[in-house]
Amino acid sequence: MILNINDLDAVIFDLDGTLYDSMWMWEQIDIEFLGSFGLAMPDDLQECIEGMSFSETAVYFKQRFDIPWTLDKIKCKWNEMAMDKYGHEVSLKKGAGEFVRKLKDRGVPMAIASSNSRQLIDVVLESSGMKDYFDAVVISCEVPRGKPAPDVYLLAAERVKADPVRCIVFEDIVPGIIGGKAAGMRVCAVEDEFSIPYREEKRRLADDYIWDYDEVELIWQI
Repeated sequence: MILNINDLDAVIFDLDGTLYDSMWMWEQIDIEFLGSFGLAMPDDLQECIEGMSFSETAVYFKQRFDIPWTLDKIKCKWNEMAMDKYGHEVSLKKGAGEFVRKLKDRGVPMAIASSNSRQLIDVVLESSGMKDYFDAVVISCEVPRGKPAPDVYLLAAERVKADPVRCIVFEDIVPGIIGGKAAGMRVCAVEDEFSIPYREEKRRLADDYIWDYDEVELIWQI
């Protein structure tokens, strides 16, 4: 994949499964959380909550599983469960760190547009040494609609003062790809183990597809 940075105002990344190899973690947290209430994780759960914001997911869990906690307590527990994993067990996707550093060196604005909580995003960016590379971090809880709506991408573009049509989004899930395209942006789908069943759909919906960031060749004109 060739990326001409002269044609770009900004690069926008999803977090889990796109920049970081972390989708496994959320499935494990769901299993442990539901297990604490004596519940098994349904087979369709990941598909049902894919793309939802952190707050939307808490509402979904409370309603579907009749969780006797407040939404704030549910989210607080998830943050607590995820904090250690993000700080010690989650790593960047292959080539992601070098790719981000190259963009930074060339002065390309970058933003994160994620359904995760801001607290956890800060933890994983800090632990991986990536915190200072991004000009904006936007979460779906800040906008009226989560993915697949375009809202979070449009707000990310606004925060870095970029024209949406001159942005590229890197995403690993179908709702994210749909949302990026709905925002008028170029979208590159990223391979991830947890979206293997949707690989062909991702290829069809996205403008580009990469297995890892080492495949992206940056070009520019001085």
